[in-house]
Amino acid sequence: AMAGNPLAQSLAKHQGVDITWMHWFLAALVPGIISLILVPLIIYKMYPPEIKETPNAKSWAQNELTDMGIMAKSEKFMIAIFIIALGLWVLGSTLNINATLTAFIALSLLLITGVLTWNDILKETGAWNTLVWFSILVMMANQLNELGFIPWLSDSISGSLGGLSWPIVLIILILFYFYSHYLFASSTAHVSAMYSALLGVAIATGAPPLYSALMLGFFGNLMASTTHYSSGPAPILYSAGYVSQNRWWTMNAILAFFYFIVWLGVGSLWMKLIGLM
Repeated sequence: AMAGNPLAQSLAKHQGVDITWMHWFLAALVPGIISLILVPLIIYKMYPPEIKETPNAKSWAQNELTDMGIMAKSEKFMIAIFIIALGLWVLGSTLNINATLTAFIALSLLLITGVLTWNDILKETGAWNTLVWFSILVMMANQLNELGFIPWLSDSISGSLGGLSWPIVLIILILFYFYSHYLFASSTAHVSAMYSALLGVAIATGAPPLYSALMLGFFGNLMASTTHYSSGPAPILYSAGYVSQNRWWTMNAILAFFYFIVWLGVGSLWMKLIGLM
C-alpha cells in the first residue's frame, strides 16, 4: 500500500524476519478497522466541513457513470489480473511464489491481454526510478548487515538503554521513529535510513522479531501525514489550499496519540491473541 512497505519487508528479511502478506494483513486488521472508523470522525469533529449535505451527489454520479458507458474488455482484463495478483500475494507463502514472481506474472498478463503495451511500460519513469533505487537501497542495507554495521549499531544503542525491558525499549524506538519523521520529506527515505537499525535494536533487547518488524512497518505508514511535506502526496494535497499548515500540524499531533493507543495498545493485544507476538 506504500512504497516503503516492500522495502521494510526486504530489510526485515535480511535480519531473519520473514513478513508475509497474511502476517501484515492479520496484524493490521483490527487496528486498521478501528482507525478507518474513528479517524474520519475525529477529523470531522475537529474541522467540520462547510458543506454537510449533497442531495444531488447520487444523480450526478449516476450521470457520470452513464456517460462513461459499459466496461471495456481491457478494463475487465485489468480487474481479473488484479484479483489474480492479489490472490498470489495472499497465498504466496503457501504456493511458494514470492512477490517478485507475482509482479512479473501480473505484468506478463497485462502485456499478453493488451491492457498495456511495452511503450506504456517504458513511459512509467517513476516505476523504473523506484526499481533502480530500491535495488540499490536493499543491496546497501544487506551489505551493512553482512559487514557488521547494523549489528554493531544495534548493540551500541541497546547497550546505552541501560538494560530496560524490551517493551519499554520498543515504545521508545517507535516514538523516536515516528517523531523523527518531522525531519524527513519522504516515508521511503525514512524507512531506508532507520528501519534496519531500529529493528536490530529491538531484536537485540529481546523483543519478538516479527512483532517488532510489523510495528515498525505500521508506523512507517502512520507517520506519512505528520507534516505537509512528510510524504509524496502531502505537498500535492497541501498545495490545494484547503488546509492551513497550522491546522495540518495540529490535527496530526492529536492523531499521533490516537495512533499510539490504537496501534501500540489495541494492536499489541490483538497480535498477542492471534499468536503473532
